[in-house]
Amino acid sequence: MAARTALHLLSDGIIKVDGGVVFGQIPKGQWQDWAPPDRRNRVRIGLNCLLVQAGGKNYLVDTGVGQKLPADMRNTFGVGASQLLSALHKLGCPPQDIHGVVLTSLHFEHTGNCTKMERRFGVVPTFPRARYYVQRAAFEEAMSPNERDPDGFIKDDYMPLYEKGQLELVDDEAMLAPGIHVRRTGGPSKGHQVVIINHGGERVAVLGDLVPTPHHLRYACIASSDRQPEETLKAKKQALSEAIDEGWLLIFSHGPEERAGYLERRNGRHYLRPVEFS
Repeated sequence: MAARTALHLLSDGIIKVDGGVVFGQIPKGQWQDWAPPDRRNRVRIGLNCLLVQAGGKNYLVDTGVGQKLPADMRNTFGVGASQLLSALHKLGCPPQDIHGVVLTSLHFEHTGNCTKMERRFGVVPTFPRARYYVQRAAFEEAMSPNERDPDGFIKDDYMPLYEKGQLELVDDEAMLAPGIHVRRTGGPSKGHQVVIINHGGERVAVLGDLVPTPHHLRYACIASSDRQPEETLKAKKQALSEAIDEGWLLIFSHGPEERAGYLERRNGRHYLRPVEFS
């Protein structure tokens, strides 16, 4: 009998990002009721990662911000201590037991724990036995970012993986393992992808930056940092329509409190039924 899939929603902590960036064209008078900003106009966003245990193997979706950020960026984003590795250890899943890491994008808040700094060897892969999966277009963009996003990518997060042959580039849609499927959406970044997991007869979707928080379930709520906001809107509509029709459990990569839930349509409007997740 095949082993049952187990899911664990983990956190690497919280960072703070300018509210105007997070909520885009939504007026501050509206979004500040959803997420009160600090004196620097920053709002709290979560760094949520999903551990998928299937077929006797362990797969991690996104890795949070990690420990390697320079001091100026740690101050800008209010970064605290990384929590992901300790959460994995508590589950009895040390880094060497991770078989695959799926990255929704190569932005630093998704890739920080992909590598770690060792005094003797420098920057090395955190998960030494894992294959790291990312869209080819995401890698190409990260290698040559334009002036709109000079600090969005940190090469120490992914170049050691590439150099050691652990980075696997994916094109568009792919089945990475039984029950783990990725789909390129574009929008937030050129190679942004969502991850869809078959779990006990239902689908669980990690939406990455396409729908980073429950507030972004509103079609008009699109981050101002998105590369192609019209592409985001199109992909968001498609994903949310499927989520309603097929009863997906949605995982919000940056939800600080409400991190998962089911989307329902009532009287022509969307409603989220939050789910507590271990």
